Amino acid sequence: QRRPWTPLANVLPESSLPLFPLQAVLFPGGLLSLKVFEARYLDLVGQCVREQRPFGVVALRRGSEVRDKRVHVEFESTGVLAELLDVDSAQPGILHVRCRGTSRFALASSRQREDGLWLAEPAALPDDAAVRPKAALRGAVQGLVNAIATLDAQGTSQFLQPYEFDNVGWVANRWCEILPIPLIAKQKLMELSDPSVRLELVAEFLRSKGVVT
Repeated sequence: QRRPWTPLANVLPESSLPLFPLQAVLFPGGLLSLKVFEARYLDLVGQCVREQRPFGVVALRRGSEVRDKRVHVEFESTGVLAELLDVDSAQPGILHVRCRGTSRFALASSRQREDGLWLAEPAALPDDAAVRPKAALRGAVQGLVNAIATLDAQGTSQFLQPYEFDNVGWVANRWCEILPIPLIAKQKLMELSDPSVRLELVAEFLRSKGVVT
């Protein structure tokens, strides 16, 4: 049974949102697996478990996921909330965490604590409207159906169920997660406010590679 995680609207203005900058883009509805070993992030996960709160995932523009005081860190100004699904502490000092992406947010400001953890004052962004794919996008939808069926058969699927093939935003997001495109391209696609445009761009890329017709 899922826990009643605190929505973004209730996180503010009482407290700041802890951030986890990554060399990856989290999409709403996406699955994120993390191996956590730095003290700042072990504390973050512990706090989120205790308070049943999400944290924010933002893509790195510059810098490393592991703290290095010699390197200046920059990250994107739009991220996605991550809610904890599973936390496994099989090894001392290491947590294996699975999270689900929920809502997007924009960073109004951010600051770094002495221990290296980033905190932000976020502003909520609208969720994708639930829109059915147009006829011209059916090829992209069927292509994802086929791809997921293959991954499921191999036992390697990394998508959370239920599958929402009649939701244009969900289909676009799942394609964005597996396409071999640069990080900045994934970030720009995630930021698009119109999910139909997001899937149209994905479909154009798929047609250019001969993946769909």
